[in-house]
Amino acid sequence: MSPPVPSDLGYVPPDGGWGWAVVFGASISVGFAYTFPKAFTIYFKELQAVYSISYSQVAWITSIMCATTYGGGPISSILVNRYGSRPVVIFGGLLCGIGMVSAAFCTSILQLYICVGFITGFGLALNLQPSVIIIGKYFLKRRPIANGLAMAGSPVMLCTLAPLNQFLFDNFGWRGSFLILGAILLNCCVAGALFRPIGAATALVKTQATEEGKDALKEEVTKDAMEMSNPTGVPMETKMEEEGGKDCCEKINKYLDFSLFKHRGFLIYLIGNVLMFLGFFAPIVFLAPYAKHIGIDEYSAAFLLSILAIVDMIARPTTGIIANSKWVRPRIQYFFSFAIAFNGACHLLCPLASGYTGLVIYSIFFGLAFGMVCAMLFETLMDLVGAARFTSAVGLVTIAECCTILLGPPIGGTLIDTFGDYKYMFIKCGAVMVLAGTFLFIMNYYNYRMLAKEEKERKAKEEDPKSVRTENEGRNNWNKETAQDGPELEPLREEQEGLKKEVNGTNLV
Repeated sequence: MSPPVPSDLGYVPPDGGWGWAVVFGASISVGFAYTFPKAFTIYFKELQAVYSISYSQVAWITSIMCATTYGGGPISSILVNRYGSRPVVIFGGLLCGIGMVSAAFCTSILQLYICVGFITGFGLALNLQPSVIIIGKYFLKRRPIANGLAMAGSPVMLCTLAPLNQFLFDNFGWRGSFLILGAILLNCCVAGALFRPIGAATALVKTQATEEGKDALKEEVTKDAMEMSNPTGVPMETKMEEEGGKDCCEKINKYLDFSLFKHRGFLIYLIGNVLMFLGFFAPIVFLAPYAKHIGIDEYSAAFLLSILAIVDMIARPTTGIIANSKWVRPRIQYFFSFAIAFNGACHLLCPLASGYTGLVIYSIFFGLAFGMVCAMLFETLMDLVGAARFTSAVGLVTIAECCTILLGPPIGGTLIDTFGDYKYMFIKCGAVMVLAGTFLFIMNYYNYRMLAKEEKERKAKEEDPKSVRTENEGRNNWNKETAQDGPELEPLREEQEGLKKEVNGTNLV
C-alpha cells in the first residue's frame, strides 16, 4: 500500500473555505486546457478542404497545441515558483486570446500551427499547471475530492464547447468562430484572479531575502579568505568561476527539482504516463470525424462528444470521492493503473461499433474510463512526491509527456490515411494503453515491496546499537580529518562559524 504523505508545505492546508473558490477557478482553467484541443476538431474537415491537406497534416494542429501545453510545463512550474499561480494564469489567458484572434487571419496551415498550436498551446500550459499546483496548497485530507471537482471542469467545457463550435461554424464560418473563441478564452484571466496566494508567502519572501544576504556574505568571506591564502589571484579566479557555476545550478534546482529523477516512484509514474499518452488523446480527436466517415450527420457526430462529456462530468468527481475513501486512497496507484487499462479496453472494442447506437455505447464507456484517468492523473503524482515537490514534478512530467502527445494524433492520422479505415487507429491506442496500465500495476507493486523492505531495514538499523556506534565513530573520524586541513583555512572556518551563529540568532560576541 502507498505510505501516507503528510503535509510538507510548512503549514496546514485549510481543506475548505476559499479553497472551494480556487477549485471553481481551477475547473475553468483546467477545462479550457483539456477541452479546447478536443473541441477544435469540429473544424478539421473545413480546414482540410480549405488548405487541401491530409488528415495527418490537419491533426498536427491539435497535436502541436497539446505538445506545447505539456512541453511548457517546466517553464510554467518555474514561473509559478517565482511569481505564484495567479499572475501566471492571467498571462496565460491573454496568450490564449491573442493566439486565437491571430488565427482568424491566417492564410496557410503553417500560420495555424504557430497561432493555434504554439501561442494558444503555451497559453493553455500557463493555465493547466498552476491550476493543479494551487489545489495541493489549499487541500490535503480532501485533496482527491478537490482534484476530481477541478478536473470535472473539462467535461463541462466539452459538453458546452462541442455544440457551440458547431453553431459558431454554421453561422460565422471558421474565421469568425476563431475570433469569438479568442474572446471566450479570456475568461481564463478571471479564473486566475481567484487564485489567492496561501501559506507562509511573506515568510517565504523573507527567507529568500535572508538566504540572498547570507549567500552574499558567504561569498565575501570566502573571497577574502582565499585572497589571504593565495595572493597571486589567478587560481582563485578559476575557483570562483567554478563556484559561480555551482551557484547557477543551485538556483535552477531551487525552481525545478531535478533530484526527482532519483525518486523510484516518480520514474515509474513518468515511464507509464509517457507510454499512456501515446494513445490517450487520439481517440477523442478522431471520434467526430469517424462518425462522419460512417455516414452520421454533423450535429449527431458532435453530440457524441457531448455524451462523452456528460459521463466524464459525472465520473471525475465520483472517482475523486471513491479515491478519497479509506479503502482506496492507500491503494490509489493500483486504482489508477486499472483505469488506464479499462480505457484501453474501450478503444480495442470500438471497431465493433458499426452504427450510431454502437458509438453512443462506446462514448459512454469511454467517458467513464477517461474521467477515471483524468481525476487521478495528478493526485497519484502528489501521492508519490508530496505537495512541496509537486510543482517541480508536474513540470518535469509534462515535458517528457509532450513527445508522445505530439506523435499520438499524427500517427493515428497516418494509419487512417494508409488503410482508409479508423479501426487500426483505435486498436493501436487501445493496445498502448492496456500495456501502460499493466506496466504501472506491476511496477507500483514492486515499488511498494521495495519501500516496505527499505523501511524494515531502516528500523532494524536504528534498533541495532552497533550500527549507531559505527556511524558516530565515522562522524568523529571525519571531524578529525577536517581539523587537519591546515592553518591557511582557519580564518575562513572562524568566519563561517560566526556567520552560522549570527543566522541562528545565538551570536554571543
